[in-house]
This record gives sequence, C-alpha cells and structure tokens, in this order.
Amino acid sequence: LFRSAKKQKAPKQKVLKIGIVQLVEHVALDASYKGFVDGLAEAGYVDGKNIKLDYQNAQGEQANCVTIANKLVNDKDDLILAIATPAAQAVANLTKKIPILVTAVTDPETAKLVKSNAKPGTNVSGTSDLTPVAAQIQLLQKVVPAAKKVGLMYCSSEQNSIFQVNLAKEACKKEGLSFVEATVSNSNEIQQVTQSLVGKVDAIYIPTDNMLAAGMATVSMVATPAKLPTICGEKGMVDAGGFVTYGINYYELGKQTAAMAVEILRDGKKPAEMPIQYLEKCDLAVNEDTASKLGITVPADL
Repeated sequence: LFRSAKKQKAPKQKVLKIGIVQLVEHVALDASYKGFVDGLAEAGYVDGKNIKLDYQNAQGEQANCVTIANKLVNDKDDLILAIATPAAQAVANLTKKIPILVTAVTDPETAKLVKSNAKPGTNVSGTSDLTPVAAQIQLLQKVVPAAKKVGLMYCSSEQNSIFQVNLAKEACKKEGLSFVEATVSNSNEIQQVTQSLVGKVDAIYIPTDNMLAAGMATVSMVATPAKLPTICGEKGMVDAGGFVTYGINYYELGKQTAAMAVEILRDGKKPAEMPIQYLEKCDLAVNEDTASKLGITVPADL
C-alpha cells in the first residue's frame, strides 16, 4: 500500500527587524533614510513583508538618541542603522553584538566608532558623508572672488563638524584666506551668531553640521539680506536658503548603506571586516533665488 505523502509546508521565512535611529529631521538625513529604505526594497527587502523597520527620530536631542538606542538594543534587532554621528555614538556605546551600520557620519574613526576606517574591527561599519571641504573652499573663491576673510560656522558639540572645520582651516590657509570661527551650542544661538559675522567676514562656510542644517533658514534670514554669501556642506542646506555647495548626494549615500545591509543580512558579512565606504560623485547646487538677492552671478564654467 502506498500512503499519500503529506504536503510539506514551506518553512516560514523569518521577518528581520531593523531598528533606525536618526538624530534630527533635515533634508540630508531624511534623504539618507529614504535612500536606505529604497535600496533595501530594490534588493527584495520590503518593510511589512520580510523585514520590519522601526524608525525613530531623536528630534536633535542627544538624550533622546540614548533612549531610542536602549529601545532598539533591548528589542534585539537584527541590524541597527544610525543616521548622523551622535545617533551612531549612542547605539555603539550600548551594544557590541548587534551589527550597526552608520550613515551621514563624517569620520567614524575620530568619532571612536571603529578602530580604523579601513578595518573597523568592531560591530560598526557604514558610509561616511565626508564632504570635499577643500573643493568647497575653492568654490567659495570662485563665486566670491573678492573674499579675504571667511566665517567658519558650526556647532561646537558635533564631532563631525569639528573634523570638517579643521579641514576647512587647512584649505583656507592654502588658498591664502583668513578665517574666524563662529560656534553655536544650541539652535537658539543661530540668529545671534550669524549676526555677529555681518561686517566682519566676506563669506560664511558651514560644513555638514546637523544643527545648522536644521536651522539653515535662520542663517539665511540674517546672512542673505546682509549680502553675506553662505557656502554650505550639502544641497539640502542650499535648498533651505544657503547660496551654493559642491557636495554629496545623501539619497545615494543611503542606497550605498542599504547595499552594505544586504551583505550583512543575506550574506552574513561582519561589520568588523567591512571598510567604511565613501561616495565618489559630488554635485554642484546653487540657490538661484539667494544668488539673485545677493546680487551674485555664478560663473558660467561652473
């Protein structure tokens, strides 16, 4: 007698949990997140189907980063994405086991997230948003050729900004420009600090600083009527009222991070063995409305 074979049920696919902590809402970080989600979907990892995304925004507060990081670690997520340096540091301090990918982090090594950018050696890897600072200072000279003194404006508590401003100082020295530093420690100081530069400098350089990216409209409200051009770290800051940038595309950076996530989730790669990745391509962005108010014509060769 032949017994009829029972139909074998296909093993249920495990839904992978991905926790996401983003420091603050602004165009660049939002674009990184969207690029990450879209990149995962293109690779077949779709929220609500085979992955569950838990997106949390810290609203610019370091304490919130720690609270969110605690939640994601306690949830035993399969992977955590941290968007921006303070968010990454909060998560990395709480777990050495869960794979962590970072994005929009300027220099993971100086932020003490990895042993080195080439060989992380920890549970952290990801993508850097290191901007072409020297090229941006050269751009400043092209669009404001009469500039002699530059205001370097940034948040004093952001490691990513300090790193970039040090590069900007070197670039200014090389190009024969003098500079003054203008720092903010909270968003309420942005208007006053911008005002303090009026009449003292010929242009303002702002790196990819999260506090100033979120407060760029305030910077522009003071700087533009005072005919003070702002050269920014990335396009979102230009869209928010800044003058010009030559910077990276954060959406593409997010997609690049998603490709790394797939290597971890599907292929079992370890962050410790995955070098920090960089985006090669940069784009020029000009806010034509701001340019018009400043009375500056951007050279045709740009």
